[in-house]
Amino acid sequence: MKRFYFITDSRLSLRGNVSDVKSALKAGVKMVQYREKNKSTREMLEEAMVLRLICKDIVFLVNDRLDIALAVGADGVHLGQDDMPLPIARKMLGKKKVIGVTVHNLKEALLAQKQGADYLGVSPIFATKTKSDAGKPIGIKRLKEIEKRVKIPIIALGGITLKNARSVINTGVDSISAISSVVSSKSVFKEIRLFQEICCL
Repeated sequence: MKRFYFITDSRLSLRGNVSDVKSALKAGVKMVQYREKNKSTREMLEEAMVLRLICKDIVFLVNDRLDIALAVGADGVHLGQDDMPLPIARKMLGKKKVIGVTVHNLKEALLAQKQGADYLGVSPIFATKTKSDAGKPIGIKRLKEIEKRVKIPIIALGGITLKNARSVINTGVDSISAISSVVSSKSVFKEIRLFQEICCL
């Protein structure tokens, strides 16, 4: 079943990461990525420990920071193209941990799959303001090409809204994520539920 993949963003959040994650779990989210760019390592560690407890029954991942992931006993990490190389991260985390990798094209997708990524975060599908260095949108056509060539799960993100989510789901991807549309909304719970309805149609 296709699901909504939740990613935190304190810069855009109206209520804070902890509140947002609690709402996401109430909405039925099964995977949460803790993505934090504005806090110190100590602040991140303290918040990640709280979130780890809240997410004890689902998959909890930390963006970029292997040290934080290891310290709080996270289920794994999500890596960008400029982060720790996947093979090294795998040696540090072990075979049982989940490692996701952000990719922007087919070449990166095939390499990440070959290196043992558990899933891919294909981004950005559309123009996005969430991440300033996200790059040019790859669009639906290229997303379909990647989906046809890789065998591991794909999570599509970047500029996804309730208006264009159906076109993304129709490519065959396993999950979608919409950061700003969700954490900047009046109700994180209700917004995720709306995306889930689209995922499951």
